[in-house]
Amino acid sequence: MRTGKRGAHPDRSGPGRPDGPVLGISAYYHDSAAALVTGGNPLAAAQEERFTRRRHDPGFPAHAVAFCLRQAGLRLDELAAVAFYEDPALKFRRVLATWLATAPHGLPVFRRTFPQWATWKRRALDDVRAQLRDLAPGRPLPPVVAHRHHASHAASAYFPSPYPSAAVLCVDGVGEWATTTLWHGRGTELVPLAELRFPHSLGMLYSAFTYFCGFKVDSGEYKLMGLAPYGTPRYAPLIRERLIDVKPDGSFRLDLRYFTFPYGQTMVGRAFEELFDGPRRTPEGPLTDREFDLAASVQQVTEEVMLRLARTVLERTGERRLCLAGGVALNCVANGRILADGVCDELWVQPAAGDAGGALGAALAESHRRGAPRTHVTRRTDAMAGALLGPGHPDREIEAFLTRGGYPAVRLTERTLVERVAAELAAGKVVGWFQGRMEFGPRALGNRSILADPRDRTTQSTLNLKTKFRESFRPFAPAVLAEDAKDWFDLPQESPYMLLTAQVAAARRRECDAAAKEATGLDLLHVPRSTIPAVTHVDGSARIQTVTAEHNARFHALLTAFRERTGCPVLVNTSFNVRGEPIVQDPEEAYACFMRTRIDLLVLGGFLLDKRDQPQWREEDDWRAAIPMD
Repeated sequence: MRTGKRGAHPDRSGPGRPDGPVLGISAYYHDSAAALVTGGNPLAAAQEERFTRRRHDPGFPAHAVAFCLRQAGLRLDELAAVAFYEDPALKFRRVLATWLATAPHGLPVFRRTFPQWATWKRRALDDVRAQLRDLAPGRPLPPVVAHRHHASHAASAYFPSPYPSAAVLCVDGVGEWATTTLWHGRGTELVPLAELRFPHSLGMLYSAFTYFCGFKVDSGEYKLMGLAPYGTPRYAPLIRERLIDVKPDGSFRLDLRYFTFPYGQTMVGRAFEELFDGPRRTPEGPLTDREFDLAASVQQVTEEVMLRLARTVLERTGERRLCLAGGVALNCVANGRILADGVCDELWVQPAAGDAGGALGAALAESHRRGAPRTHVTRRTDAMAGALLGPGHPDREIEAFLTRGGYPAVRLTERTLVERVAAELAAGKVVGWFQGRMEFGPRALGNRSILADPRDRTTQSTLNLKTKFRESFRPFAPAVLAEDAKDWFDLPQESPYMLLTAQVAAARRRECDAAAKEATGLDLLHVPRSTIPAVTHVDGSARIQTVTAEHNARFHALLTAFRERTGCPVLVNTSFNVRGEPIVQDPEEAYACFMRTRIDLLVLGGFLLDKRDQPQWREEDDWRAAIPMD
């Protein structure tokens, strides 16, 4: 593992305004985004896909940039700087070095992609400047600076965290060269300690199995994680023996004979197929025990590596608090394992841990480099505002939309609204819940959510197959009142961003199993695993969101009303979209999703809509056929 301060501070140009706001941008790979930071605090952030409706949109985030500036009431020339999330020139050198090192295997890919790298990709900052000029013609541009990819991840993990100091671990596929980095955050300083370099990448290992199991790389990894509890890790010894050599400190090397990702258009080739009992599963093909066991095996190995890396960075820094970012930090099962094993006392994960969060990290890194303080740590809260940093749509805008469309709705006071919705949820209704500002990151956290009763054993299949139009094995997450979380889950700390997995509390499991067995006479394997079966995975775990009134008052009020009615402070919370679509951003998208699916009720701000009252919905074309499956 390389050590030292290599790449700690990229080159700068232009004076800027030292005390001014900073715009961060990530683009040109996947999940492009923009974020605006002022005084060291995130003010606005959004992924471009939410505006263009193109899933994982990699293009320049023009709509997200315009939103951030509009939200802050700023012009582009009023910014101190624009910070890009990686160094394109350094990334080009890695790509070129990889082509040369793997020749002649990579010649087809080289011929296809080199023209882009030889022209605009290695000078991506020039393209950023050109795109910004198009957004603000005739006005001077602020300086555009580059931060290295993992420096942006580390900044997104540490600077908004609630900790005055912490160890920081970033793990992903690859940035420029780095795939894994260790850092120490103290005050407003973030010091690099060590790194692992491409092609030795834990993210690429996980993505190789994602690809081999028939899912799409860079978006299907969460499916592999959800598949893992259905299998047994019988391939884990083979992975350790043949694919990855892991040292006690968590550093590792891949045996590249089994992988094609360094030079090819696929992740693995024939050697991988021979090792794991045959060819790759075809996308949308049937899932077999092999896929279940492969998922369980690579998940187990990933957790082991993450645990070792976490121990190492904590030992090197002397810290007991850990911050995570990078795409692998979205593996909530591994995160939960780190916490459950007592590796650290406290864990904080950036809610937009993938490349979208790089925009925020770059903006934060530049803001603190220019002297911004971290004032939020004195309040022992994070700076993410519940990740509710996207666009919002006030009731007056919602009312105008409903009037234009002629869509029947009733407007209710907040108390009446939450009590009515809680009653409908308790009666088995599925509710589309559209409130306030949109979430930043891949998770719906109570503002762009589909909600249902977790106590109903049929909820999971109904939502998967008839509402979300996705695979039946996919688990759903519970949102729970933070004050009640420890009574329902074995969770040692809050989990506001749905990035920790923990077991459903034993008392809830025993209570349900005993009651179900007595009522049905069935073997315990055939009854619900808990009193909240819709959010309990096959291994008794759940991916938990804890909800506080501070971060989301209306969602907290709804959970409270549901608890008062049912005794259960938990709701199913899944993102307000269908498979292959981005999460809805505005009222029009929410209404279309409501009418296309088995959602019974739609709440838009203070307005309640019942599907039975709506005019007949007509599609101009087959909307599902146009959605790419991911």
